[in-house]
Order: sequence, then structure tokens, then C-alpha cells
Amino acid sequence: MWLHHFFYLLVIFFCQINSVAAAPAVALGYTPKYSANFNHFDYVNPDAPKGGELILSGMGNFESLNPYIIGAIPASYIGLLFDTLMEQSQDEPFSSYGLLAQDVELAENKLSVTFRLNPKARFSDGSEVTAEDVKFSFDTLKSKQAAPNYRVYWADIQKAEVIDKHTVSFSFAKVNRELHMIIGQLPVFSKVALQDRQFDKIVNEPLLGSGAYLIDKFKIGKYITYKRNPDYWAKELNTRRGMYNFDKITVKYYKEQSIGLEALKSGEFDFMAVYSSKQWARDVEGPQFDENKIKKIELPHKNNAGMQGLVFNLRKPIFQDIRVRQAINLAFDFEWANKNLFYQQYKRCYSYFSNSDLAATGLPSEDELVLLAPFRDKLPEAVFTQVWQPVASGSPEILRSNLVKAKNLLAEAGWKLQDGVLQKTVISDTGQSETLKLEFEIMLTRQGFERILAPFEHNLNKLGIKINYRPIDTAVYQKKQEEFQYDMLVAVFSGSQFPGNELMNLWHSASANQPGSGNLMGLHDPVVDALIEKVIYANTRAELLTAVHALDRVMLHQEYVVPNWFINTHRVAFWDKFGHPPTLPLYYQAEDWVIQTWWMPTVEKKN
Repeated sequence: MWLHHFFYLLVIFFCQINSVAAAPAVALGYTPKYSANFNHFDYVNPDAPKGGELILSGMGNFESLNPYIIGAIPASYIGLLFDTLMEQSQDEPFSSYGLLAQDVELAENKLSVTFRLNPKARFSDGSEVTAEDVKFSFDTLKSKQAAPNYRVYWADIQKAEVIDKHTVSFSFAKVNRELHMIIGQLPVFSKVALQDRQFDKIVNEPLLGSGAYLIDKFKIGKYITYKRNPDYWAKELNTRRGMYNFDKITVKYYKEQSIGLEALKSGEFDFMAVYSSKQWARDVEGPQFDENKIKKIELPHKNNAGMQGLVFNLRKPIFQDIRVRQAINLAFDFEWANKNLFYQQYKRCYSYFSNSDLAATGLPSEDELVLLAPFRDKLPEAVFTQVWQPVASGSPEILRSNLVKAKNLLAEAGWKLQDGVLQKTVISDTGQSETLKLEFEIMLTRQGFERILAPFEHNLNKLGIKINYRPIDTAVYQKKQEEFQYDMLVAVFSGSQFPGNELMNLWHSASANQPGSGNLMGLHDPVVDALIEKVIYANTRAELLTAVHALDRVMLHQEYVVPNWFINTHRVAFWDKFGHPPTLPLYYQAEDWVIQTWWMPTVEKKN
């Protein structure tokens, strides 16, 4: 569902539309790859047969059929019920082509954008999709009844206005290079079906959308089956041709990935993306693999790896001193873990934009210094004088040296060992003396992480830092995450190809105290705020790169996470009974690629 792929300079490519639904394209910084009369995306098979069933696995459970609210875990792939105004291609940095909207026009002053809807667009009950529905969807998602990320993401979009039945306009508060693109990601649902309902109370019944699938059957927390809508209005559009080929898509839920893997081997479901190096190296094997009944392959991708890490909740007093965060980082031995636990499959995250040219390198450039200089008194001097590197170890001697450095940092910060744990006396906000203990819990949702944290715990114990960690129920985990009720958790800040407004939800002060936001760190830093705004309002590619590099550098030197690792392939296992296009997209998630473009070759071709 989430919102990705951003670029820089504005280019809009308008093209004439014929009655078949050739669509205009919008792109940032380049001419769109596909021409006005393109037939299909290169990464699909336009002649793929329709039919058959794809069965996937989900981990944990689900509680909701409404993916746009907080407080309940939505069913996997529930977005299949909804079309958006535009469709992003997966083999370009950030290009969008017509779906519900067949035409788009950015105002000359760049302060509004107008979409003209395809008059053939229909909801799954056959009713027409109108500009009123688009405005209603936007207003609903920006209201307090929806998850807060939409209010932050579209903060500069002031209002939607109905021009006529098939035309809707969005007004902007200021010029922002990507607003006309990201509002094209708006999912549209029916005003008539929902206008008398309280949106955040709609949990266990589906919203009326216009997507390729309907819900066939479900059991909360156990399974959900989607059925292809045979009357899907967009099935002949070039942005849908060769896509969504299965008659049914079922998701079965398993409590643990290890149980799910055994279920895959026994034929309970068809496809699995593997996220555990141990599983990939040792458990994705057996007679089904030896006989090539189940394939085990690695799929390359060009995705920005972003940052995965153990995230400090800065709302907690014990983590507000950078020296504590530095000391904890020094106790993590990635090289040992990669050799002994990960089978050398991973690379260390070295940036919030790892695996891309957005990552800061070397010392700040002259252009970066122009942005950073006004904040010099608010930043560690190391931002200006040292090249940041993730903590390295790789040998007992280096680890021992790292722990000595950590011990000195903690002593410098006033922590003293008492009764086996580091403690510190502070004055609370009420003026009372209070004793803090340097102990915390790492909240987990997957059991596989326990083996990774055990050696980390061993190293921290040597410093007098106590940690607890255990997997908890998925629903409990989500509730605690939404309410920021944790000390530390594992999170992935997935990198878009071209960052922009989504950073407001991740790291800007505006989202720090909004329950359900993506600001998991509780980051409330005026320097970060200023640099995020420089990223969003950059006018050229050079300006954007400068701002992103400066932002990355500041966040790395502030040690807001213990960096983990990344891999530049998708590790997948699947029963060898499907057809799939020979051409891979460039920017994609493995499960999405399967759902959107694979097919069952043994079924009889049908519409």
C-alpha cells in the first residue's frame, strides 16, 4: 500500500487519449518511458490466461478489512479492492499512468492539479466513480478518522474541489515538486456507500472500491480469499493488461515463519518470500526442492535498501543522551553475527538510504556545509570533521576495544554500576530526585531475532546494561507500536528511490506525537525538520541530493538506531506450477510482483 518512488524536476507528458483508454503520463525529471498508445508494461505478459488460484502465507493474524485506520491489523493485500487515480510503473524511478484518472493537468503556477476521470470507471457494484467520490476519499483520509500518515503525507494539499461529474481539482499550499504525483496515489472508495458511516468504526466489513478483486470469504485472523471481479472495469486498460490474472488469491495465516515454511513444503500454499538467512541457508531444502517441485531462487532488484535497525525510542529518558546510544551501538558485533548466524548473506546498513546514491559519503561537500553551517551549535562536531561509519568489530580484540570505549562513554555520562546494573540519579520535571536504571526491553514480533539478540545481550551485560526481549502477539505489538509503548524495536525505514513528503511521517517533529505515525524514534529535532523541508522543496536533482546527504549525515551521527543489515535480492521459494513474465521490474516487492503478473498456465484462457 505504501507510497514510494520519487524524483526531481517536473516534466509532464500529455498525450491524446483514444476510446480504448490510452492514458497520459506524468513523471518527475525525465520523459516517461511509455508512449501515449502503449499496449502494456514491459514486465507483464499481455496474453496471460485468467484463472486458477494463488495461495500465499501471512504471518501472525489480521483484525480488520479497513486498511486506512489505526488500532487493528489489516488483512494482507486488502488494497486489491481499490484502484487509485494513477498507476505507477515499476520499471521507472517515478512515472504514473492513467487508471481512474485518464488525464491530468498541473497548473502553470504549480499550485493545483486537475484530474479528469475515465467515464468508464466503476465501483465493484457497477456504480459510477465520480469526482464526488474522489473528493470524499481525500477528505476522509485527511480527517482524524483515518491513520495520521495521510494527513502528514498530504499536508501541503489544502483541499479537493469538484469541477464537474468527472473532473476534480486539488489545491496546494505551496509549490512542492511531487504533490501532483503523490495525490495520484489516492485510493478511491464510494461516497454513497460510506457518507453516513463513521469511517474509523468500519472494521470487519469491506469498503466499496473499484479494484480488480472482491472479498470472497474470510475468517478473522485465519484466512482471507479474494476473488477476481469478472466485470472489472479496467481489465482492458493498458495499465492493467496482463495483470491480476488469478481468479482467486487466498492468504493463510501462520503464527511463525518456521511453521509457514513447513506448510509450504506440504503444499498448503504456493509462494513464500524468505526473510531469515538461517532458513534460507538450512531449512529451504528437502525432497520437493531436490526434485524441482519447489523452486528456490534469488530475484535481483534495484530497491533502495533504506535502513533497518534497532530503533531507540527517544521518548524514554535513558536514551536521550547520545553517549548512551553510542555505547549501545559499540556493543553490537555485526561481523560476528554475519559470519556465525547469517551465513555471510548480508551487508551492513551504512545509511538511511543504503544501496543508493542518496547515501552520504566522505566529509560534507561545500553545498552540504551551506545547509549545515547554521546549525553547527546544535550538532555534534563529528558531523563536520569525521566520516561516519557503522561500528566494526570482527575479532575479539576489536570487540574488547569497542566495549572499553562504551564503558568510558557511559562513565562520562554519569552512569555507575550498582547492584549489577548501571544507574544514574537525575532530577525529574517535577524537581524530584529520581534513579534511572540502564535496562530496557526490545519488542519483537518474530522469534528468529532472539538468536541475534543473545550475543548482543551478552556484550551489554559486560557493560552493566540489562535487556529483555521476547516475541509478542502481532496485535499487541501493533497496538504498542501505534501508541509508542516500547523502549526499542526492530524497524525498517524502507527507502524510496526519490525521497520527499513521506519523510514528514518518518522523522519530522510534526509526526513525533501522533499515535500511529511512522515516527517510531520520537524524533523531534529542528535540524532534521529543516533538512527534511529542504529535501521536499528542492528544485533540482543537485539540490535534492545535497539535502538528502546532509539529512543522512546528521541522522547517522546522532546514533538514533543500531544499524542492522540489508540484501539486494528477494529470496523466494515457490511451487513450480506458475507462469511469469521473463522481464523483472526494477523496483518491486516479491509478493506484489507475483500477485500482479503471474498466472496459472494450465487454466483455460478466459476474460
